[in-house]
Amino acid sequence: MNEEQKEPKFKKVIKGADQASLGISIVVAIVIGVLIGYGLVRLTGYKWMLALGIIWGVGAAILNIVKAYKKQKKELDELKNDPKYKNYKPKYDEDDDDKY
Repeated sequence: MNEEQKEPKFKKVIKGADQASLGISIVVAIVIGVLIGYGLVRLTGYKWMLALGIIWGVGAAILNIVKAYKKQKKELDELKNDPKYKNYKPKYDEDDDDKY
């Protein structure tokens, strides 16, 4: 292997941490939304502000999911165009499940 093909030592660890961070970011986004909503309730006295904070948190969590999906799709599209996998034939065709 030459220098260009050598993978970093901790590549798998970093990739695993990146994938685990999605779940953590969902929880953190919702918790931050709840805390903002609670703070707004304390500040304004309107109880519906808590629901608004929760909605913001859930919206932020959904945005994190969309960003992670787009990043993963981009990586898989780059892998699909890799010359190393150009001649790959799947073991089963996608239409094979209709036969059973």
